[in-house]
Amino acid sequence: MKRDAFGRNLMAGMIGLIVLDVLREGPSYGYGLRLRIGAQSNHALHWQDGTLYHALRLLEERGLVTSAWRGPKDGRRRRYYRLTPRGQRTWAEQRRQWAHFDRAVHAVLGLPT
Repeated sequence: MKRDAFGRNLMAGMIGLIVLDVLREGPSYGYGLRLRIGAQSNHALHWQDGTLYHALRLLEERGLVTSAWRGPKDGRRRRYYRLTPRGQRTWAEQRRQWAHFDRAVHAVLGLPT
């Protein structure tokens, strides 16, 4: 589905929460995150590598995730990301805020909740 500016802005505003939510399931590398987000959203959500890695970098700078290189020394290494305790708390607060906002928008638009 082609997204207009409205759809892109919605996705951009939610990427941090979505990444934190997926990382609650356990550490993952960037491509693995993309696959999991795509599968969990029935392939409605998909980001370019640059978008996802930029979001991961920002989450790491904020202390919400941490990363480490893993893999064989002579093979392909991957950078794995995992939630920090601060990331866990931030996820819980953002999820609470999202649920409240979602209910309010549904009420205003007359959509079922």
